[in-house]
Amino acid sequence: MKCQFCSNPATVHLTDIVNKKKKEVHLCQACAEQKQLVNKQELNLSVILQTLIGQQVGQPSDELARLTCPQCGIKFMEFRADGRLGCPHDYEVFRVGLEPLLLRIHRSTRHIGKVPRHSPVNAQALAELVQLRTQLRDAVEAEAYEEAARLRDLIRQKETTG
Repeated sequence: MKCQFCSNPATVHLTDIVNKKKKEVHLCQACAEQKQLVNKQELNLSVILQTLIGQQVGQPSDELARLTCPQCGIKFMEFRADGRLGCPHDYEVFRVGLEPLLLRIHRSTRHIGKVPRHSPVNAQALAELVQLRTQLRDAVEAEAYEEAARLRDLIRQKETTG
């Protein structure tokens, strides 16, 4: 398509609708600038996204919009636009913004992980027993026999009740 004022290719296309009537104007960049229909300013996608998302999210997140991770350099609004964090440190930097999101998606802010189908019923009790056995071994190596006897009895008690 060619510019309506000169023979250069049209790169600016404006559509105006007034009283349900559509009026289109096709101009080249030079004519559009001459008629002051466009600014010479370049469009910055990240600024546009921050503005749009900031309007949708509201005032409390205005502080979040300015947050930047010191390690990877990602901004919170970039995360909101892409849906990806830049590094593990972002979880701490963007905690205020991530917690409501994680609650809404996962119904929790703490990742517990999956449990294998054939695992013991009470994995927490099993982990506690492993920790007690480690403490027992350390007490025996340190020749703290009274502590070792107490830990041994505690282990037996947990094994019989569990």
